Amino acid sequence: MTGTSWPGESRVPEGTAESGSGGFTSPVAGLVAARASAGPTGNRLTVLSGPSGVGKSTVVAELRRAHPQVWLSVSVTTRKPRPGETHGVEYFFADDDEFDRLAASGELLEWAEFAGNRYGTPRGPVLEKLAAGVPTLLEIDLQGARQVRASMPEAVLVFLAPPTWEELEKRLRGRGTEPEDVIARRLAAGRIEMAAEQEFDLTLVNTSVQDVCHRLIALLADAPEASSPGRSPS
Repeated sequence: MTGTSWPGESRVPEGTAESGSGGFTSPVAGLVAARASAGPTGNRLTVLSGPSGVGKSTVVAELRRAHPQVWLSVSVTTRKPRPGETHGVEYFFADDDEFDRLAASGELLEWAEFAGNRYGTPRGPVLEKLAAGVPTLLEIDLQGARQVRASMPEAVLVFLAPPTWEELEKRLRGRGTEPEDVIARRLAAGRIEMAAEQEFDLTLVNTSVQDVCHRLIALLADAPEASSPGRSPS
């Protein structure tokens, strides 16, 4: 495991996970204070999932830039850090033994294995943010989304879909950061994930990052029209 800090009730690095620019107008403005006064009953978890390469990370980065009130869970992974990644910012990096301990002790809300590495969501910080009325977002894969559905059926599951399968493959190959065998595994997993779209409450087609962010913000603000089931081009 890299570093000494670990996700828990009070050890999530708030300065890194919740930093962002100010000066904006959105449905989330004032949401944190309103929910905090109302208590946890008015809050729900929003889960964003979709095939690898569809642009989940890009959407989340734009959402966090424009709307820093939204709290994004920092996952723990056994994957080695990529250049520029920092422990506790993009991920908490753990070895296999530490991940086994977290899973066995129930400290993970969900976890899944992908491309030879394991990824999981620390349970404590998520429950704390929901209880405090903070709009909370998870970016996880299909396996994790299914686990969240089973344990938190009130959560809203959003599927981010590519405009076309060809566009998804183009994005994956365009990264230039992974060998062909890993890309092939991601594409194979992507077909399985695309087939599971109907398990989600809402589908957003990623034709515009800004439009997807607008719909997600409306969901986090509990706007009824935003959570209407079905497929929505964005």
